[in-house]
Amino acid sequence: MSKVYAMIADGTEEVECLAVVDLLRRARIDTVLVSVGGKNIVSSHKISITADKTADEVDLTDADLIFLPGGMPGSTNLAHCAPLISAIDKQLKSGKRVAAICAAPAVVLGAGGFLRGKKATCFPGFESGCDGAKVDIDARVVTDGNITTARGMGCAVDLGLELIALILGKSAADKVKKEIQY
Repeated sequence: MSKVYAMIADGTEEVECLAVVDLLRRARIDTVLVSVGGKNIVSSHKISITADKTADEVDLTDADLIFLPGGMPGSTNLAHCAPLISAIDKQLKSGKRVAAICAAPAVVLGAGGFLRGKKATCFPGFESGCDGAKVDIDARVVTDGNITTARGMGCAVDLGLELIALILGKSAADKVKKEIQY
């Protein structure tokens, strides 16, 4: 069974995170909400969220996919987590997947040099942070190799369905899409 770590921190955009987590769980993908910092965070819109685990309680390198929601300062808080950045590096070098939405493609992946030579998208205004990437600001979701990026909260369902298709196949994504009336 595939394992996904959905990372959160104080200031994470809650809908971007929880919409993707919801869809992955509907597809029966083992998805763990992992917090950087304490187990309880406050989202970018002041909503309290309790994580399943903290980053200290899991081995971030055993995920098949690490998912990074956006939001500010959530993306910055994720970017400042050295164990997470190290895990992303190992993840990509081993051919495993990473996904990011909104500010996270620029603030986490771009700042870490992980987007060089890749096609990507991000929230408009963050393009310059996607260091070395060819940014398609009109695309809702972009997958290039083992990195998937999405533009923003309005694209969270598209991102979740894309990740299901990448992990389980298009028929599984189509099944969830039909179930949620999308």
